Amino acid sequence: MIDFDDAQVVQRAQAGDRQAFGLLHDRYHQAIYTYFFYRVNDVSTAEDLTAEVFVKMVEKIDKYRPKGKPVLAWLYTIARNLLTDHYRKEARTPEMLALDERLVSRSDNPAQEAERGLDEACLRAALRHLTEKQRLVIIGKFIEKRSNIEMAEILKCKEGAIKSLQHRALAALRRAIEKEGCYEP
Repeated sequence: MIDFDDAQVVQRAQAGDRQAFGLLHDRYHQAIYTYFFYRVNDVSTAEDLTAEVFVKMVEKIDKYRPKGKPVLAWLYTIARNLLTDHYRKEARTPEMLALDERLVSRSDNPAQEAERGLDEACLRAALRHLTEKQRLVIIGKFIEKRSNIEMAEILKCKEGAIKSLQHRALAALRRAIEKEGCYEP
């Protein structure tokens, strides 16, 4: 990952520098995609919502003010609002995707891919039982490999609070996985 100062890049983006938008996109795309991937049941939906976050970022960059929060926290706020809108729209719209499109294999080992898909589906289902902060900590720490310090910045709390939140989140996740019935002790 390219190392740069977010504040300087945001200032450049606010001045209309296209390269600055590209830097922000490259740095935070995977984190935002992961946020959606573990909340929706479809890769293309996660990709579409991720793209929408960065469209909103471009549209609203002139209104962004750090207020002691990193850019990623702002992007998560945009993502959370888009996800809420998505769920509202999904409740009103019948699913249109044909079954055949979901069965296309992307791997030479369909059995392994199916097992991975079941594991991911179980994790997504279990994550729904956690609070938003618990989900962010689990995804940030264990999927995105973020440090406690980074998570503390994103969630605007102390590093010790992240450790405590992580402990509670893991316990809640284990209970949720057992509740979903996809854990065999």
